[in-house]
Amino acid sequence: NYCSSSGVLGHLSVLEDQARKRKTPQQGRLKELKDKVEALKIQRDRLVAEIEIHKVLQRRSSSALKWLSGYTAVLGGYNLVKTRQGKGVCISLATAYNGVFFETYNLELNLRPIIKISRHNIPPFIPLKRLEEDSNFQTDLMVFLDTLSQHLNAYVGRKEQLRLVKVPVHHQSVEVMESNALCSILVLMFTIPRVKMTVLCMLDYSDHTSCFPKRVSLESEDMSLPESEEWKKNCRLLMETPVHQALSAMRRMGSIV
Repeated sequence: NYCSSSGVLGHLSVLEDQARKRKTPQQGRLKELKDKVEALKIQRDRLVAEIEIHKVLQRRSSSALKWLSGYTAVLGGYNLVKTRQGKGVCISLATAYNGVFFETYNLELNLRPIIKISRHNIPPFIPLKRLEEDSNFQTDLMVFLDTLSQHLNAYVGRKEQLRLVKVPVHHQSVEVMESNALCSILVLMFTIPRVKMTVLCMLDYSDHTSCFPKRVSLESEDMSLPESEEWKKNCRLLMETPVHQALSAMRRMGSIV
């Protein structure tokens, strides 16, 4: 009986070993299949997003897809990502100034039943709602994105110019008296050499799609100074040149300390 039991137990042990050996490659194969399924799901979601964008934009405008394929060069790069809910896309707009990339802003759009911005990180002082209305958002999405990009890039450019004006090593005698969040108003104070007279200079960036001011005005004790040829030239320089570069040129010419 002992020998018989031993034989049965031995046989069972052999069968268990064989089952374990068969199970190991099966588990490995199962993991490979699961990984492949996940990769295919990701690829599927990406394709579904592209198809959804294609359908919506094709309904909105026949030229939209052609424009969209070339918009990367205009913005310096953008990404379209399908949202988790599968009802829309997230569009990323990169900003740059003087060849350097800065912030990236994101818009999450619901595509059905109408195009609608559900979430975004656009600064609150950018008039997003007005841009939607002015660009006929529902029928011409590309105009809206192009205009929004102009506003964002101009804002980033003005902000970077202001930062450079504040660098002490470059503009020791120039003091920033006032500026706002949009960097659309800038008031500077600088000193005129020889007479040691201070001048207040206000730069008004009323065109929010531009890095250059539309108007430059001066205030000083000498009422005739703004009408002098030297300062008319300086005002033109401030309107046509980035402000930090214009100030450097004015200092080299001896207009300011």
